[in-house]
Amino acid sequence: MSKNKVALVTGGTGGLGGEICRQLFTSGCKVVANYYPADKEHSEKWQVEQKAAGFDIEIAPADVSDFDETGAMITDIESRIGPIDVLVNCAGITRDASIKHMTIDQWKAVIDTNLTSAFNVTKPVMLGMTERGYGRIINISSVNGQRGQFGQPNYSAAKAGIHGFTMSAAYEGARKGVTVNTVAPGYSETAMTADMPEKVLESIISGIPMGRMGHPAEIASAVLWLADEKNSYTTGALIPVNGGLFISH
Repeated sequence: MSKNKVALVTGGTGGLGGEICRQLFTSGCKVVANYYPADKEHSEKWQVEQKAAGFDIEIAPADVSDFDETGAMITDIESRIGPIDVLVNCAGITRDASIKHMTIDQWKAVIDTNLTSAFNVTKPVMLGMTERGYGRIINISSVNGQRGQFGQPNYSAAKAGIHGFTMSAAYEGARKGVTVNTVAPGYSETAMTADMPEKVLESIISGIPMGRMGHPAEIASAVLWLADEKNSYTTGALIPVNGGLFISH
């Protein structure tokens, strides 16, 4: 990848987001990791740890479910660092419950953070990309957006919607030098899955043909491939990285 491309990763201080940031930095990008403002202390500590490990990554606070707050963050990043060339929409939360027991607040929190945020960030970033004639947008979905999951109607709906958004945006960017693609991870070793009960984890792993969970680095490598400027003819695609948990044609 060309040096000094500016990359923004939403949810960039999380387990998967952090690995994506590190791989983009190693490839030569100037990387900005977005974080939820309430996580300021954790994110500043994360940034110090990354710098100590050789990864000089900027951090930027914004609640990406808020359109105006997100726009202000992007304006600040582009004024200080430069126009955004690579966008990875990785912000996500879970608020699990069956439809029978789910509250409207649980539904809205996940839809707003996992799906609406992709619009909030992509709209201003893609405008600049199309004007400049270059951009790479990668949206992070999930295997559960492809196959559904009991107890996750909000999460599954949001992650399925992410790829619908990708396909529509891909049409808009196709003649403007902007590619838009989806990566759909399976279960990977992050803090989110580490909080699951051991019996649940064992059940999940037993259903994965490869017999293990994925590593964030394996998912990030797919993101890096899509972000490369040489990868200019792949757009509107969904790349599954799930160890064979869900195989489709």
